Amino acid sequence: MSISKIKNAAKSLKNYQGIRFEQCLDNGEAAEQLNKWLLEVSWEVANKVGGIYTVIRSKVPVTKSEYGNNYICLGPYNEAFVKTEVEVGESKIEAIREAVHEMNRFGVHVVTGNWLIEGFPQVVLFDIGSVSHRLDGWKGDFFQYSRIGIPYHDKESNDALLFGFCVFWFIGNFIEQVKRRQKSYVIAHFHEWLAGVGLIMTRLRNYDCALVFTTHATLLGRYLCAGSTDFYNNLSKFNLDKEAGDRQIYHRYCIERAAASCAHVFTTVSKITGIESEYLLNKQPDLLTPNGLNVQKFAALHEFQNLHAQNKEKLNAFVRGHFYGHYDFDLDKTLYFFTAGRYEFTNKGADMFIESLARLNYMLTKSGSDVTVVAFLIFPTATNNFNVESLRGQSIAKMFRDTVSNIQADIGKRLYEISLKGQLPTAEQILYTSDLIELKKCIYGSQRSALPPICTHNVCDDVNDPVLNALRRCHLFNARSDRVKVIFHPEFVRSTSPLLPLDYDEFVRGCHLGVFPSYYEPWGYTPAECTVMGVPNISTNLSGFGCFMEEHVTEHQTYGIYVIDRRHQSANDSCQQLAQYMYDFSLLTRRQRIILRNRTERLSELLDWNILGIYYYRAHQLALARIHPEFEEELMKLSSEPSSSTASTPAVSRSSTPAPPEHDDDGSEDEDEHQQIQLPPSQVSSQKIPQKELPSSDSSYKPSFPRAASAGKLPFDKQLRAAAVAAANTAAANEPTMTDALDDEIYQITLGAKNQLNLASASHTIRHDDQIDFGLSDTGDFVDQDDHNKQEVTEKKKASAFTSTDSTKSNALQAMVTLEDTGLSSNSKDQSNDK
Repeated sequence: MSISKIKNAAKSLKNYQGIRFEQCLDNGEAAEQLNKWLLEVSWEVANKVGGIYTVIRSKVPVTKSEYGNNYICLGPYNEAFVKTEVEVGESKIEAIREAVHEMNRFGVHVVTGNWLIEGFPQVVLFDIGSVSHRLDGWKGDFFQYSRIGIPYHDKESNDALLFGFCVFWFIGNFIEQVKRRQKSYVIAHFHEWLAGVGLIMTRLRNYDCALVFTTHATLLGRYLCAGSTDFYNNLSKFNLDKEAGDRQIYHRYCIERAAASCAHVFTTVSKITGIESEYLLNKQPDLLTPNGLNVQKFAALHEFQNLHAQNKEKLNAFVRGHFYGHYDFDLDKTLYFFTAGRYEFTNKGADMFIESLARLNYMLTKSGSDVTVVAFLIFPTATNNFNVESLRGQSIAKMFRDTVSNIQADIGKRLYEISLKGQLPTAEQILYTSDLIELKKCIYGSQRSALPPICTHNVCDDVNDPVLNALRRCHLFNARSDRVKVIFHPEFVRSTSPLLPLDYDEFVRGCHLGVFPSYYEPWGYTPAECTVMGVPNISTNLSGFGCFMEEHVTEHQTYGIYVIDRRHQSANDSCQQLAQYMYDFSLLTRRQRIILRNRTERLSELLDWNILGIYYYRAHQLALARIHPEFEEELMKLSSEPSSSTASTPAVSRSSTPAPPEHDDDGSEDEDEHQQIQLPPSQVSSQKIPQKELPSSDSSYKPSFPRAASAGKLPFDKQLRAAAVAAANTAAANEPTMTDALDDEIYQITLGAKNQLNLASASHTIRHDDQIDFGLSDTGDFVDQDDHNKQEVTEKKKASAFTSTDSTKSNALQAMVTLEDTGLSSNSKDQSNDK
């Protein structure tokens, strides 16, 4: 898969279902004219709890480019985060001010302001403590409408109920305010079950609001995978009510299931999560909304290779101190592997990673390899303090550095003085006996009989810790004979640590390979972050990221994206596959690893929110179309109207010289895949250069002015321009390219079984108001009566459109085939007559 193919893949993602996403990013001009608003509701708005915080925060710049000031984030008030992340102030939007003042009249404390992140979005935060006295009354109201009861002892569910009713209250007031000016289109996007109460109440009260619900991981799925359950092979066999009841989360499960059913559009973050939702929530997703990243934040252009070398040197300094007394391996032949995430031993695949490291250690030892692998396990857990041996090792390494620096400075002065006198220094004149004594003190002080520690901290429950027990069971003790060394770091990596003073981004850039063999991973931000930073990584086909890469990247192994099959083979086979991938990676030369990092970093474009944001755009448009069928007509009218800048530009100011033909800037790097025939400049003038056809669907390209007088010179200009372009292409083709010089060699080494999956498609959706049994009353308050008829009419129109298009294409193809056959037969007759 070349650079041009990656760009084409990104372009196909960006133009999803014929929508040009870049045209929608108009800084909110269209949203302002249509009076369209987006309210994004989540428990993690300006409140860092888990991964959804990263999703919303990284998505804000693109969403703000689409909606402008009509984008509002709703979340809970957390004073600790508000002090550092929110600029508190009264909103400049009248509708927000009036809605907040109305809630303040009833004693609800609402904080407004701007989130101090890129995009500077407006936030409305609700202090649930100010409405805690309403808990019992709201529980009764919620049960009356939804027939879902919440127990008194579940604090998290009580907080979710209070937050949901505050959001529901605000949405009602806000819709009433924005409708006063003109017709409004309000979209409320809810994330996860903690925000589900607000969605359920908004739908049951029939508010004029398009509702979107996104589950990033089903609640019951997390609980089932936390135990030793064969989850994916028994999805259709679970007794859902019993499983939720046994884990005392039945009320939470009902909230999540009801939110998925009440939403006009239900989405999940990946295909594997869509399959899970189909069985656990009895609801297929209408769309998939994959998570993206703000790639600009990680962009280092051509510097990421230098950043790798700089941060690897910091890891080298840590390793020298940690393995003092047993430092007998070459750091130039040492590879750094790592895994990181929440401390979910089986869900994050830590068990498989440790078992594979033991197999890798055996493979490297048996083959006599001189490569050493240092594997980091970053899983935050409860600890007492740093390990004394780890701190002592860093202290000894610092003592060595200081002693050698002092001796080096003294030797430099002696060399200078002796050489200045015109003499050649001897060994005795350069290195004194006192210097040797200082070095011997350091060497004797660094000796130890015990093995280097496998953990940098004192874990509280050392005996029952799953990672430590797995390392003991696999006999990974950092012995001298081991080719695989392990370091368990049970806290987040941060630059203020006295042991490993690195930020997470620096740590990742310094490593060679990220390993994430997760069993339950709805998306997977850690391998995505590795990809945008140019670090090859291993994931599984049970993670959303792995499924996404398998679907959109061909030969992903040659791009440093390894995907393990954990769904269609046994755990032992998956473990062996992981060990083989790591062993194959250890065989790569340094130059091959550099090329592989270059190829991995190319894929970052596929993970940018500027590309993947179109899925959220499509979800919002679909939700609006389901409650406002006329919205698409309004949008088409708006897009067909000429802008003021276009109308004020005179026709004669448009250049009469045609644009040069478009060429791929990176075409020289694709010569191994696409050999293009270059014509010499002398033959270009006789070739006909085709005009670039403009899409017929775009009305802005229609000519509206007479042909310019200078158009008579166009043929001559075309010939000169075509000759210049052909000459440039010929020079570029003759220029040697080194980027993909070893692609074939990498492909042979990294060649493995292609684990392409034929997962069940999530594009097939059920009607959003189908009744399912999740405990709601059958009063019919939240069912739109016209939805069925509207959908039937839409489906008939789509079917007729596709039928006519297909018949037109088939007729055109038949005509072309007939003409070609006629031409061939006439040519054959002419040739026979000539003979």
